[in-house]
Amino acid sequence: MQRSTHREAVRTARSVVVKIGTTALTDASGAFDAGRLATLADAIESRMKAGSDVVIVSSGAIAAGMEPLGLTRRPSDLATKQAAASVGQVALVNAWSAAFGRYQRTVGQVLLTAHDISMRVQHNNAQRTLDRLRALHAVAIVNENDTVATNEIRFGDNDRLSALVAHLVGADALILLSDIDGLYDGDPRKATPEAPARFIPEVAAPDDLDGVVAGGGSRLGTGGMASKLSSALLAADAGVPVLLAAAADAPTALADASVGTVFAPRSERMSARRFWVRYAAESAGVLTLDAGAVRAVVGQRRSLLAVGITAVSGRFHGGDVVDLRGPDDETVARGVVAYEAGELAKVIGRSTADLPADMRRPAVHADDLVAI
Repeated sequence: MQRSTHREAVRTARSVVVKIGTTALTDASGAFDAGRLATLADAIESRMKAGSDVVIVSSGAIAAGMEPLGLTRRPSDLATKQAAASVGQVALVNAWSAAFGRYQRTVGQVLLTAHDISMRVQHNNAQRTLDRLRALHAVAIVNENDTVATNEIRFGDNDRLSALVAHLVGADALILLSDIDGLYDGDPRKATPEAPARFIPEVAAPDDLDGVVAGGGSRLGTGGMASKLSSALLAADAGVPVLLAAAADAPTALADASVGTVFAPRSERMSARRFWVRYAAESAGVLTLDAGAVRAVVGQRRSLLAVGITAVSGRFHGGDVVDLRGPDDETVARGVVAYEAGELAKVIGRSTADLPADMRRPAVHADDLVAI
């Protein structure tokens, strides 16, 4: 396969996040397979010996908990999923510990929920924990905390979580390993000679995704190609190159990035604060803007003033993140609001000169705005 600057960026990345899907850690019957995990650990160890710092985002807790609990199929109700995860987390981290123990490496488990990433204090705490684990030469094993997560706040088989973690730790590359060897414009498992699935080796621009139809997850996992594609684009938009490859090709993917599909990153890396505002933080409310304010905020990157706001909804306080929507109710940006909802509702549509002295700051400063 022809080399590209983006594959080279993945190959030479000094800090890498590797996401491993459930199907990469289970056998044909769906049972958790510690042997497959050990094989992946071998490939990751080779990358670390070559000089890279690796954080692992590992799925598989629910699958690992099924056999000990006597479950023959993945549970569908939340309580049983959480019970399986609570048992499976022990088996999963023990398997990683045993696999890396062969190389005298210590592992540390970091369990996160969407809420942890969305709240600035917890976000910073997670960042410090991961940074400290790496500084102490421990291998961080990150997973969603399925025992407390609810259906409404799931990451999606850790795909989105891995993209968030890649930015959280300042990684130079994200490698997504699953049961598919890259991105196709359709499901290769359903392809026929009359309707083949076209392999896409590189996504460098939106046009490269024309005609791509991404499907849902497997019976054991919850991600699927749609989740992987969304997460790859999220990380790439934040400035992190991404490689999507099959777990079976892990040694090659981690060694020289010559397999799979590579996603080109944006030219400038997004700051940690702007990334948090755009992708990680939970929205506490909505500000509706008139057309002129939309042009100023999106087109001219200017601060949002009260005069351009036509409606306020939600219960938020100064410092919360809110969605900014245009007259057509489409979200055009997100930002950190300077006032609580009740204060702002009293001054919408008024020019700055007509406002009380303590309300003349922008409703959302340009430095705290991110266009969508």
